[in-house]
Amino acid sequence: MASYDAFDGITDPTRARPNITLLRLMRARRSRTPILISIFAVFFFFVLWNKSSESKTHVAFSSYRLPSSFTLPFSSELTDDTDSPLGVSGLGSTVNSTTSKKKPSFHLLIPASEPNPDLCKTLLSSFLLDYPPPTLINFGKVFSGEGENGSHAGKIRGVYEYLKDQKQVSDDDLVLITDGYDAWFQLPPEVMIRRYHILIREVNERLQRKYGMITHEPREHGSTATVQKYVQNIVFGADKLCWPNAAEDAACAAVPPSTIATNVYGAGTDQDPEGFQNRPRYLNSGTIIGPVADIRVMYEWAFKKAEAQHRSGLGDQFVFAEIFGEQEFQREAMRRSSQGAGGRWLDWLAESLGNSVSPFSANKTINSLSSTPGQRYEFGIGLDYESRLFQTMTHSTSDIEFLYYNDSRLLSHIQETHRPSNLHPLLLTADIARVKSPMSISGNKSEDFTGGFLFPLSYTLDMLPDKLTWEEVPLATNLFAPSIPPLLHFNGDKSLLSTWWPSMWFYPYSRALLRRYIRSTQGPAAAQAADTGGQDWWDMRGGKGGVWTDKETWMDWGDICNNTEAIIFADGKGTWAKEEGTGEVVNKWGKVIVEKNTGKEEPIEVEAENEEQK
Repeated sequence: MASYDAFDGITDPTRARPNITLLRLMRARRSRTPILISIFAVFFFFVLWNKSSESKTHVAFSSYRLPSSFTLPFSSELTDDTDSPLGVSGLGSTVNSTTSKKKPSFHLLIPASEPNPDLCKTLLSSFLLDYPPPTLINFGKVFSGEGENGSHAGKIRGVYEYLKDQKQVSDDDLVLITDGYDAWFQLPPEVMIRRYHILIREVNERLQRKYGMITHEPREHGSTATVQKYVQNIVFGADKLCWPNAAEDAACAAVPPSTIATNVYGAGTDQDPEGFQNRPRYLNSGTIIGPVADIRVMYEWAFKKAEAQHRSGLGDQFVFAEIFGEQEFQREAMRRSSQGAGGRWLDWLAESLGNSVSPFSANKTINSLSSTPGQRYEFGIGLDYESRLFQTMTHSTSDIEFLYYNDSRLLSHIQETHRPSNLHPLLLTADIARVKSPMSISGNKSEDFTGGFLFPLSYTLDMLPDKLTWEEVPLATNLFAPSIPPLLHFNGDKSLLSTWWPSMWFYPYSRALLRRYIRSTQGPAAAQAADTGGQDWWDMRGGKGGVWTDKETWMDWGDICNNTEAIIFADGKGTWAKEEGTGEVVNKWGKVIVEKNTGKEEPIEVEAENEEQK
């Protein structure tokens, strides 16, 4: 059916209707010339931009080269986006995967020199969410002085020395490093690992669009290859304020802007001198995740920095923020030096309009950073701006609410009260909904237990809700990102370590969940899973209900968290492993560790064959 148009009379409905305003302007003699000039100018700069991008894609401008064999942190059978928690889609065609065992392992490293209730809260949350048995770095070590013996340099050195030990870790393993006295887990590792890979894929796509590709120089018997110029594999938590580095240093002035919406807190976003209404954009060293090979190289350079010029007292926060700032400074310097006329014009336009985010903009102050020939500045570091993995709490507590996702009325009220700019409905994300329910994350169900292994079943201590979904438990939620982070890092107000602990979803069931976790399946099945690694058994050494130290010593929960029950459980049910006072408790080799009736904790003699099983 034909339609009537004021200018063309009868028009064919299959033909696109012309822009009436543009036609009027084009028919006016005075308007015609400026419009043609504008169109020509846009076309001219578009051509220049394409030429500059093309040259950037095929010419290497940086002295940094990616290794010829760039490996995924997981084996090839896990590179599809299946139910495997380690799966990644869309990377297999561009990345070669070489692993030393069938599946890589996932390691949890926690620098902690001594036990206390706050460390036990971190450990308990990792147990109940079924993370790998943690490895405590520098546990039992006494630090004194500065330099190599100082606690700050010692923290960096301890992690670095552990990552160098090829008996414990492989290059393609994934490692999570978190502070030991102020970090709690609230979601399973499957969620964290899947989000890590999605985040890495997204950020590398952005890096390719911004910086392009480089061409490898041919080696002795090799050929040239065009690869992405910058690749990110390491993720740190993000903070709202830059500290303790100076504001004009690269650590503060050269870092990229946050990926969160620019008006998320309203008109005052990023203008708050106290930081509460600023978007996170600065590195926080308390949470790190990435492949072992990449993190080892970064820690090696960090330790050299910490040792240099008596700077060990500055700490890992200062050193890693400086490394990140120097990386971003060098990236921007190379980008500006290699771009064509079109790119330079766009930079000039952004500065003229006051929209430039470049650290070299005329309206920004940054200390000059000279490049040292042969020194590496590129470490593949980036930040978790949107708290997909880590929630850094400094200046962010007002962003967080513990939400029950089965209460739509409460969710609407909370969102209306906070009124974040995104205004997306608050819903439980699909990656959480599809993992095991909270009461089924680890271990056997209490009612399925049929033996006297480890802890005898107690109907007083071990009863748990049958069907409790993620929608029915309180989850700490960042309303402004928005996100439900797997890990909470309380690097700010330490009083929250006491006041927020009862809000964690597992708190009312923590003793029963820990008992069930320790009763988890042992024996040949676990040994086989430990040998193959991957999702079946995170850390190839195995272990349940305790920690490893970097000296390869195993410590049970009772060894490291003795006499913390009143703070950790606060349930009035007594001392751990002696709650009912009459049960005999044995370890996984059948050795009695709590004698029947007496509650005596001294080890008693056992037959030689039991000792050999150890």
